[in-house]
Amino acid sequence: MKAILALADGRVFEGKSFGAAGENGGEVVFNTSMMGYQEILTDPSYQGQIVTMTYPLIGNYGINAEDVESGRPYVSGFVAKEVSGITSNWRSDCSLNEYLQKQGIVGICGIDTRALTRHIRDRGAQQGIISTTDFDPVSLVRRAAARPSMAGQDLVRKVTCQTPYAWDDAEWVLGKGYAKAPAERFRVVAIDYGIKRNILRILAGFGCRITVVPAGCTAREILNMNPDGIFLSNGPGDPEAVTYAVETIRGLIGQKPIFGICLGHQLLGLALGGRTYKLKFGHHGGNQPVMDLSTEKVEITAQNHGFAVDIDFLKRADQDVELTHINLNDRTVEGLRHKRLPIFSVQYHPESSPGPHDSRYLFERFLVMMEKFNSARIPRLGNSR
Repeated sequence: MKAILALADGRVFEGKSFGAAGENGGEVVFNTSMMGYQEILTDPSYQGQIVTMTYPLIGNYGINAEDVESGRPYVSGFVAKEVSGITSNWRSDCSLNEYLQKQGIVGICGIDTRALTRHIRDRGAQQGIISTTDFDPVSLVRRAAARPSMAGQDLVRKVTCQTPYAWDDAEWVLGKGYAKAPAERFRVVAIDYGIKRNILRILAGFGCRITVVPAGCTAREILNMNPDGIFLSNGPGDPEAVTYAVETIRGLIGQKPIFGICLGHQLLGLALGGRTYKLKFGHHGGNQPVMDLSTEKVEITAQNHGFAVDIDFLKRADQDVELTHINLNDRTVEGLRHKRLPIFSVQYHPESSPGPHDSRYLFERFLVMMEKFNSARIPRLGNSR
């Protein structure tokens, strides 16, 4: 079946349909990962976006029920050069095409994804529409251009959980499936702005008893749970539009150790007095080079974001905040920490899934921070009696 991808600036690509028939729109971005399409499809951070895979062959190992990052796909559409008709993996439950059909995700293949990627790099990420029902380029471009920009949109409300829940699955083990968490070491409240399950699995594997709470949870409600630490998750959309989350984080600063990833990092930057801005085409993929400024070591990281923290503005607002990591491609902010308070965050995804494992030490850093914070409180509590 024929399909068309039309961009808001007038560029049109004609190809073949795969997945579900129909029409959907979203911000068109590209992802440079060679694999991991299942995790990408189910990452809530892609809410409202059409994802273009730059690797030319997608779908050859199919889909399985275990390797998902949430309960369903969140992408608005999927673009690939070639979609494999053969799935070759002992864990596969169905093909990529079958999965997208079942989930109602519209896809397009057979287009020049290199040309599309170069266009996005030159012109920037923008709204687009994939359609298997309307083949009038003029109509599609006009409707794509009328779609709202990602800037200013609070998409967290569309992906966050509705009620708190506990999580105790650790990471997957060959021949055993997902392991159960070991004995409890710390209690962690994870605020769900669109959280990926592998973040929870890694924390659980380190002995964290995790309670996941909705994005609208207040600071008072979280502190009443008496956690040892607070985790700020990844998520979609414009951080400046999620004002209620910023207010909550402000109420948590200085109360408990805080670790933020991706959108959580951006929201923390705003809560500390900074500001964020939209990147031209964002960072999406599993091969982004990041330097840890304290060691000058380079990590290859997994990333998925379209906004960044303005570190200069943030440091003017709070001189106790310092830059810890930078992106070596464009020098944008990849990490920050507070010099006096137990607070740090990174823009990238140390939980990988998909991607390299270079940055997993950050979870251990969070554990050490919680241990130091709670042990330091014991004498003070004793002396106050």
